[in-house]
Amino acid sequence: MSKAKFAVVLSGCGVYDGAEIHEAVLTLLAVDRGGASYQCFAPDVAQMHVVNHLTGQPSDESRNVLVEAARIARGAIKPLSELNAADFDAVLFPGGFGAAKNLCTFAVAGPDCTVNPDAEAAIKAFHAAGKPIGALCISPALVAKVLGKVTVTIGSDEGTAQAVEKTGATHVVASHGQTVIDAANKVVTTPCYMLDATISQIDDGARAVVADILKMLA
Repeated sequence: MSKAKFAVVLSGCGVYDGAEIHEAVLTLLAVDRGGASYQCFAPDVAQMHVVNHLTGQPSDESRNVLVEAARIARGAIKPLSELNAADFDAVLFPGGFGAAKNLCTFAVAGPDCTVNPDAEAAIKAFHAAGKPIGALCISPALVAKVLGKVTVTIGSDEGTAQAVEKTGATHVVASHGQTVIDAANKVVTTPCYMLDATISQIDDGARAVVADILKMLA
């Protein structure tokens, strides 16, 4: 096939209130090194809150998810509302608390969370088209909430795994660099920073997800 095209959905910039930067950048690197191309997207909405990443405490300010995500994408980013699944071969969701705060509210509501309408529409569109969906770290919880009966991993945290399974999904324990592949639904997931990980282990996970999806597309 021709050069594969990935849509990469970001959720801000920074692990505590947006996209996890290591996961996001290493995902983009894995796509590029895999011989594919990518386009970044993010919802044009206010963040749930803003966290001072030096202190770990919330700060009294507001930020926009798309504007913050543009930092990672070097400005080359589009509103998530403009994502058309027909234009891409697969979609990727890096992790970070933004996936569970800005793309959905899993961080505060667990399995009873609500999902950003554009994020929900994107996941449903790729799934309906039979196109692969990749999710890292906590973002498999988002995919599980939208699709229900899928098999995913968030690593080995029992409490989070139980919350994910309450959405109707099946959870499989996985470790560094490992992926869980739901072949029927074309969903590929990996734990990343849901485990105590080094940046090289994050790279292993990102590369594994992209490699598995490229195999699906071959």
